Amino acid sequence: MNGKTPAYSVLWVSLFVCGQIAAQVQTEVPPVIPGARPVTVERIKVHAQSLEGNLEGEPADRDVIVFLPPDYNKDKHRRFPVVYALHGFSIGAEQWTREIHVPQTIEGAFAQGAKEMIVVLPDSKTAYGGSMYSSSATTGDFARFIAHDLVAYIDAHYRTLPNRLSRGLVGHSMGGYGAARIGMQHPEVFGSLYIMSPCCMSPRPAGPPPGVEASKFEENEKQLEEAVAAMKSPADAADLPFFTKAQLASAAAWSPDPKNPPLYFDLPFKDGAPRPEIVAKWTANAPLAFVDQYIDNLREYTAIAMDVGDQDGLRFDTEKLHAILDSYGIKNTFELYHGTHTSAVADRFQNHVIPFFSQNLCFAKECP
Repeated sequence: MNGKTPAYSVLWVSLFVCGQIAAQVQTEVPPVIPGARPVTVERIKVHAQSLEGNLEGEPADRDVIVFLPPDYNKDKHRRFPVVYALHGFSIGAEQWTREIHVPQTIEGAFAQGAKEMIVVLPDSKTAYGGSMYSSSATTGDFARFIAHDLVAYIDAHYRTLPNRLSRGLVGHSMGGYGAARIGMQHPEVFGSLYIMSPCCMSPRPAGPPPGVEASKFEENEKQLEEAVAAMKSPADAADLPFFTKAQLASAAAWSPDPKNPPLYFDLPFKDGAPRPEIVAKWTANAPLAFVDQYIDNLREYTAIAMDVGDQDGLRFDTEKLHAILDSYGIKNTFELYHGTHTSAVADRFQNHVIPFFSQNLCFAKECP
């Protein structure tokens, strides 16, 4: 981030820092590769049965951007692997295209020798800025939307290789959290996994995290309670600060409460005091807390990669996840590159993410 972030990583801090960085840092764009062939871009709507009836009123018809490789329309009998790329908090699929500079970076990767594949960018933005790619009665089951509804739609409407070994999952920031979470839970759907600068990996503390003054922490909690009390619907969050919306999104995703209208979620504190039963729900959604339950699932992956910038405060939790996988003997790669949370994401997508899937997905009709 700015090089001064303390060596701890909890949701209360990581989302706040990510929000500041997103507003401050421009993504570096890789140079255009001469002779790169154009991909075809399709903007579609995908109906998600898994999101129907959610209490927050999030639409079940989701925007999805599909990038078809140069040879897709040239060879009508050829089938292709698919990579699903998950965006971060506060943005949707359209802004995600600008952060990773697609289709230019996809075309550049192919021009530099990566095998052709379909790339899919689903939109999982919500009223508060993000779904956390979780399962909640309040927001809907966004994990199932990605792993089931979206995959089924793409396989039914495009010439894919409908095999887990031909499907990759990648995400950045909140999307990195989503890739880790969904990846751990659904190895029957995806065969290779790439986690970029994941947020929200550690449990939320009951009190102020190390380095944060108790008075400032309590003031934040009070302000959040006041903001929630004044809200009549999720639409009232439109003008709230990034950090406030991040906490509301987390509550909607991780501590839903069908009996608590009009917002249908519980905060992890009340009247300034922590609520242990709600804090426990947030902890249950922290990948570093539940990863040990999914070790056998992670062994099913052909390849797992992680990367994070050396100036990104989220590097500490990313390193922890890497260390846990190493301790279980799960093959994975980890790279600490020079950059902030967002500065190198386009370069990473072109020169690392797409080549990674080119090397590790199955491109044959009959996969092992």
